[in-house]
Amino acid sequence: MEQSIILTIHGKVQGVGFRYFVKQKADSLGIKGFVNNLLNGSVQVEADGEPEMLQLFIQLCEAGPSHAWVEKIDIQYCPVQGFTGFIYK
Repeated sequence: MEQSIILTIHGKVQGVGFRYFVKQKADSLGIKGFVNNLLNGSVQVEADGEPEMLQLFIQLCEAGPSHAWVEKIDIQYCPVQGFTGFIYK
């Protein structure tokens, strides 16, 4: 049964290919949703997926691409959004 999460990723996560990295990982795991930059310098992800895939996805986001530095990730669980694909804004 699918779950839905909202991640707010803090650190050096803008200008380092983070959104592209997140989209690639989401696509490979069958996760649907979106990623976008926030004005405060963090990155937000909203995602639907199988619980095991979401846990792996969170771990991949914690690692990030090579030029990123993830300080922390805030995780919120929410009702399934029903996304049909994964995009970055």
